[in-house]
Amino acid sequence: MRQVAVFGLGSFGSTVAKTLTDQGVEVFAIDADKEKVEDIKDYVAVAVALDATDEKSLRAIGIEQVDAAIVCIGENVEANLLITTLLKKIGIKNIYGRSVNYLQEEILKTLEITKIINLEKEMGESVGKSLTSPNIQASMKLSSGHTMAELKVPNDFYGRSLKDLNLRKRYDINVVAIKKQIPDINQRGQRILKEEINDLPQAEDILEENDCLIIVGKQESINLLSKHK
Repeated sequence: MRQVAVFGLGSFGSTVAKTLTDQGVEVFAIDADKEKVEDIKDYVAVAVALDATDEKSLRAIGIEQVDAAIVCIGENVEANLLITTLLKKIGIKNIYGRSVNYLQEEILKTLEITKIINLEKEMGESVGKSLTSPNIQASMKLSSGHTMAELKVPNDFYGRSLKDLNLRKRYDINVVAIKKQIPDINQRGQRILKEEINDLPQAEDILEENDCLIIVGKQESINLLSKHK
């Protein structure tokens, strides 16, 4: 089971922690505010109230064992950057950091973390794209000049194989993964839809309702495919 540490249990951080738990991830939820830790303790594997800017405190809870860390702290920029720096020093390879302003984003870039999360920027782009291409769930520009996008499978693709659809020839699109929603029960006994990703899709794989395709191609090709009903 993957272990992920979530630092900062505000609205954003607590949502991330609960969502990860529902996906079967073992979450370490960390905040200096004891009340926030108390509120989330029943939802995650481990909830700890501590000063995460103190290296000894982090090592005391075995933070070096986690597979990834997400620094969700927004308002306290100094704490955000210090915690991120400590995680790099400790040796956490996968670090996701929240940025709330341009200067903080530039500093995080110098730390070479896995991904910088700019909620305001990403939400603005997401809203804009959803108005023009509602089937596109998310997208990201790649250094190659291409775009990687998550696309909701169009209705008339249901029950058809990748070979039959031949998206590469028809749209100049490469399918790199298929995301499926599988019925499951979480740790609290609630019925949920658990995401499963097939990252080695085969030509014979059949697409179903609620599936999403992870695709790579030119932006104009993705836009064209997204208009398919």
